[in-house]
Amino acid sequence: MGLARTPEKAAHLGIEVRPGDYEDQLALEKSLEGIDVLLLISGMDAPDKRIPQHRNVIKAAKNSGVKKIVYTSIQGAEEGTAFSPIVQSNRQTEQDVIDSGLDWVIGRNGIYIEPDVEYIDSYIQEGGIRNCAGDSKCGYTTRAELAYAYAKMLIEDQHNSKIYNLHGEAITQYELADYLGNAFDADLTYTAISVEKFKEERIAELGEFIGTVVTGIYQGIKDGKSNNPSHYVEATGRAHQSWEDYFESVSPKSK
Repeated sequence: MGLARTPEKAAHLGIEVRPGDYEDQLALEKSLEGIDVLLLISGMDAPDKRIPQHRNVIKAAKNSGVKKIVYTSIQGAEEGTAFSPIVQSNRQTEQDVIDSGLDWVIGRNGIYIEPDVEYIDSYIQEGGIRNCAGDSKCGYTTRAELAYAYAKMLIEDQHNSKIYNLHGEAITQYELADYLGNAFDADLTYTAISVEKFKEERIAELGEFIGTVVTGIYQGIKDGKSNNPSHYVEATGRAHQSWEDYFESVSPKSK
């Protein structure tokens, strides 16, 4: 069973979908009746709005008899970047989940690698990757690998009261450029630029808010905040997909 703010938009999933607006605790309580385990996916609102929204879900879960919450959190710099307020809001929800009195598991997601694949045409046009991460490593992951991990965390009780960093082998931007270049038969290089220059370029392309947040993410990578021990094996019982296998799977050459 799934929750959605607009259930009709999720009708194509082929499962029961109930109303799930994080702003409406009473509606959430009704929707969560008969549910034992809940996957709480972090909201997309501003950090100061996310915390009360997530608290609505937690309170509704408790009032409806939910026994366990699994929360999708994130890794990243907790202070010193424009992304830090988002990380801090996730940490607050982690604590709220822990304090709920319910069984709980928390996953801290690595950075999705799919957007870099989706951006390949722009990378080819520009001749490579250009950002402020420098030679620091980043713990990337994929949506499919996260889905597998959360399925295990939801149904297996040995994960209760654990916090897991969920990502594959940490790689540099230089390695990312090589993987992308090999997969798409492109001559790609990585160019490191300053945080200030990267912010200027991202704001010009994406606007003030998103450009600043994206800069904060890469500044966090530069500062080593996305290069953490991975607990993927502990969460799933198997290794995260290797980047060789992943990039082979997305390469046009493998189709």
